[in-house]
Amino acid sequence: MGHAWSIAEREYIRHETRRGRRFAFETLRPAMTALVVVDMVPFFAEQNPYCRAVIAPINELATALRLAGGVVAWVLPGPDPFDALSIAHNGVEGAAAYRGSGGVGPLPGRLCPELRAAADDLFAEKTAASAFFPGRCDLNERLVARGVDTVLVAGTVTNVCVEATARDARTLGYRTILVADACAARTDAEHNATLHTFYRSFGDVRPTADVLGLIASGAVAR
Repeated sequence: MGHAWSIAEREYIRHETRRGRRFAFETLRPAMTALVVVDMVPFFAEQNPYCRAVIAPINELATALRLAGGVVAWVLPGPDPFDALSIAHNGVEGAAAYRGSGGVGPLPGRLCPELRAAADDLFAEKTAASAFFPGRCDLNERLVARGVDTVLVAGTVTNVCVEATARDARTLGYRTILVADACAARTDAEHNATLHTFYRSFGDVRPTADVLGLIASGAVAR
């Protein structure tokens, strides 16, 4: 069961009027692009059918980008501080559950088992909602070292860690594309609210089919 995602036509018209085109980023260079997959672990996938539905498009994107010379980065939740703020917000049991949501052991083994990771992929832990928040994840430094200038953001939860990651990527200067049907929230309303805000103010929102087309076109042009 995938999200019935949408962006209001008025938003497309607004940007087309302002910049003369629907999307900010009409091309990408695969070798300078990273697919950043956020929090796709059993803790979230097992309780949300929308999350399970994005596994196939994420695998498709990862395979295509790898073959074109790009980077695939899997970001998993690390142990958030079990402190007064966390407990105040989530309660003692909730704070403890989220602290352990990323599982234990080597990072590749913590992913949803249906995800097809590869040996050369990047794996990172974050201890904040955003994978790009300074001091809480080393993803930015690792992508900068590889010359990445474009990020494709996928994963869960759309309106929490995915949105935080995508917004911070934009703040750091990455060309940022949120992949609409490769992200999962709890409801269509929550999912679409994030898509609306992100497209309006931060970056592009595209479905998997469009992104695969950009990857293929970029691979031919390189």
